[in-house]
Amino acid sequence: MAFINYAAREINCKIVYYGPGLCGKTTNLQTIYQRTSPDARGKMISLATETERTLFFDFLPLALGDIRGFKTRFHLYTVPGQVFYDASRKLILKGVDGVVFVADSQGERLDANIESMENLKDNLEEQGYDLEKIPFVIQYNKRDLPNQSPLEELQELLNPDQVPEFEACALTGEGVFETLKAVAKQILIELKKGRR
Repeated sequence: MAFINYAAREINCKIVYYGPGLCGKTTNLQTIYQRTSPDARGKMISLATETERTLFFDFLPLALGDIRGFKTRFHLYTVPGQVFYDASRKLILKGVDGVVFVADSQGERLDANIESMENLKDNLEEQGYDLEKIPFVIQYNKRDLPNQSPLEELQELLNPDQVPEFEACALTGEGVFETLKAVAKQILIELKKGRR
């Protein structure tokens, strides 16, 4: 749920990057952070566990403009990839305005992608969200690797509802900003409707 800061005239929106371990969630955020003007971003905070990291930072993309005289600030989060950290995943999803599911395109990671997608649906449902009713996009990351699954197979398994989807290589930045812009645009449309 978007948070409105009337004093600063800002609408704060939360985007969560979700997916299996080592799929590229962290790399997406690092790429966005590195390529965003220091004037338009906050500090990146990393919360490390023994085997996973959760990253957080916010930024103010000037090109997205105002909504009723308010600037829009997006707070980007990653969740720990391992299902072992399910409690952390649930906590990070609280108050979410949009979700980016980052799928690992490597053939041997198909089961992990499916498990993570089911976990996302379950965790959202538990908090009263319906994935079909919130801004949601899918990114097929690691499309540069030789052992990638065919795109058609990933689409069939992970995107039966045909939400916006993007091929990406988070390391090089390919598809990273397109993915972010797509989910941000969906959130802004919802905000303009006054639903959130």
